[in-house]
Amino acid sequence: MSKRKLSEFEKFVLFKKGTEKPFTGKYNDHFEKGKYVCRNCGIPLYTSDDKFHSGCGWPSFDAEIPGAVRKSLDADGYRTEITCSNCGAHLGHVFEGEGFTQKNTRHCVNSASLEFLTDGEKPEIDRIFLAAGCFWGVQQLMKEFEGVLKTRVGYMGGRTKNPTYEQVCSGYTGHIETVEVIFNANVESIIRHFFEIHDFSQVDRQGPDIGYQYKSVVFYTNEEQKEITQKAIESLKEKFPVSTAVEKAGYFWLAENYHQDYYEKTGKAPYCHYIRKNIW
Repeated sequence: MSKRKLSEFEKFVLFKKGTEKPFTGKYNDHFEKGKYVCRNCGIPLYTSDDKFHSGCGWPSFDAEIPGAVRKSLDADGYRTEITCSNCGAHLGHVFEGEGFTQKNTRHCVNSASLEFLTDGEKPEIDRIFLAAGCFWGVQQLMKEFEGVLKTRVGYMGGRTKNPTYEQVCSGYTGHIETVEVIFNANVESIIRHFFEIHDFSQVDRQGPDIGYQYKSVVFYTNEEQKEITQKAIESLKEKFPVSTAVEKAGYFWLAENYHQDYYEKTGKAPYCHYIRKNIW
């Protein structure tokens, strides 16, 4: 449950998968510049750039912020439910093939599931996706960093839907072992720490682990993250070769459960990730 103060109706929508009546939500005809965050946990879900008027009676978006939304078969057996990928709160449903926009997608979202932040207003929490070799070690060193609230390991950047670890390791899916980092710290500190915990000069490898899936990448979810990462790379290039790519985040496929918090479960320690001092 949320630590935020929610109305009984908001709780009904968020936690019991309720639906507000059409044309009654405060964001149905709302088109101010900014972003929409989860009413329950406060993490960004949609931007105003992807909002459009569909006439359906609920806020409509033709794309989500990368990694923000989970899609699953609804209890009715035919619709696709969308939930916040961070806290699991119910948002609404997603529909394809209606032809409203070129993306041909409509996220039909309850206003009660959303909160609006004006352009430039900082969300309470945010997410970024980081890849730097074996995701076991990256997760362990990122989760220990002050301001990191949650981490999960998975796969990003490839072609295959719902890939397995074995498929990713084969090199044929194009996925990269990636860690989702949810944080409330200054994003610059998160990015600086990312570069400190791995050898960013190595190409498609990290220590003894070799392969495209071990590529160093910052998958950004907003322009601020992209700009700060690019500035960090330019600064590092004054001293070191840098192979780290900067790419827009795409769909994040969660890795199998036995990979999550691997070192915490096994009591072992990272073998190719450690904090490198004096790189700045």
